[in-house]
Amino acid sequence: MSGSRRESVPDPNAHSVRLRRLHESVLSGARPPDGALRGLISDSWRRSMDAGVDPEASAAPPAFEREDLAEVRSHHPMGALLPLVSGTLLDAASASAHILMVTDEEGRVLWRDGDRQVMGMADEVGLADGFHWGERAIGTNGMGTALATRSPVHVFSAEHLVRALHPWSCSAAPIVDPDSGEVIGCVDISGTMHALHPTTVALVETTAKLAESHLALRMRERDDLFRTRNDEHLTALRGEPGALVTATGRVVASDRTRHWGERVRLPASGDRIVLPDGETALLSPVRDGFLLRVLGGADAPVLSLSFLGSRHPTADLDGAHVPLSPRHAEILTVLALNPRGVTAEQLSFHLYGDAGNPVTARAEIHRLRLQLGPVVAARPYRLTCVVRADFLALRRLLAGEDAAAVARAYGGPLLPRSDAPAVRDEREELECRVRAHLLTRGSPDDLWAYANTEGARGDVHVLERLVAMLPPGDHRAVTAAIRLAALGPF
Repeated sequence: MSGSRRESVPDPNAHSVRLRRLHESVLSGARPPDGALRGLISDSWRRSMDAGVDPEASAAPPAFEREDLAEVRSHHPMGALLPLVSGTLLDAASASAHILMVTDEEGRVLWRDGDRQVMGMADEVGLADGFHWGERAIGTNGMGTALATRSPVHVFSAEHLVRALHPWSCSAAPIVDPDSGEVIGCVDISGTMHALHPTTVALVETTAKLAESHLALRMRERDDLFRTRNDEHLTALRGEPGALVTATGRVVASDRTRHWGERVRLPASGDRIVLPDGETALLSPVRDGFLLRVLGGADAPVLSLSFLGSRHPTADLDGAHVPLSPRHAEILTVLALNPRGVTAEQLSFHLYGDAGNPVTARAEIHRLRLQLGPVVAARPYRLTCVVRADFLALRRLLAGEDAAAVARAYGGPLLPRSDAPAVRDEREELECRVRAHLLTRGSPDDLWAYANTEGARGDVHVLERLVAMLPPGDHRAVTAAIRLAALGPF
């Protein structure tokens, strides 16, 4: 729980006065001395001010209409955890003149209970159900900062960015759903700065972990039922690579011929996904989830794209050459980079920027489908085949350490003639990453291969590195020196 707990403060009043002075100094534009403010808090202040939070706000803003709160509560997953949370913390909160709050994943308070007198004071600053306590709404506070950092937090007095909250302290901890891996809410105990001890955060964290254990137990029960209901689908693959995947993307059963990982990213639409190793897999609905199987051989056509360094990009579909116009090469680049698919509006923006027209993009897709057939699907536009693109392969290599492989794979800029915004952005990113990768890790052979690609022939830093790394008589060093001289003094 790094950064989430503070040692007991011997003199809360003196500490609060020091923090208030520091608060005034920072808001007036001064930089706090190193170590004067916890990194957790200074980072939160920065996020809050970047979000436009007013330090002079009087209270948290409302998040729900009062008449809508009951319906919001009834549909939120934190509702099932409320008995456990309140049963663990409510008595302790009430007995010590504190209040207990439970929020959703955005910091909107769903439930509040505790000491009646303290709740009356809390109403004045919106420490009540129906109000928004996310960092972007009310700045640094236990609930919002715990959600922003996904870690337990204690916020004391003037560590709050908003001045009206300085009389308060709070301890909060997020709750992560083990099924989705997402934060679904948090639990918080708040009180006046004198009443709430910093170690309260340990109690809150323990309660959050207890809630997560409860969720994990229910998840395992569902997993067992899911496997029982659908194991026959996995068996029917007869040894072909496959896995059973929940509706949240968790892999709960699989063949043992490959490593699937714990989770796959499900597409927003469509039935194909690209796995981390570049293979395409098909999602078939089964009860409460999906059967995932790798497409290969006769199962799916293969589209091969060679777009790096060539002024005449090439494409092959199952070995048959497909002639491409420059615009169709750009479209295939966009679709390959967005395996989940794009709408006509998104495709138009990727190709033409703000001046684009979705009607034009639809017409281009229609012409491309006349060449490629059903491998270009609609609603959204996406590729339903195995895609083997040189620029995608280069991307994967850049994530590793093999500089020689990067040098071999990089044939030059991506579609160098294209001015489509999406292609231009990808081209510039790839060029920067390749250059940095080879300058950092590359051998003379790797750098020489790179120096002979379009765009790198006049790269001063690369040429200087070659001259420094190679023996003076090496023809590559001589050529690099000649190129440097031709570029003139710098």
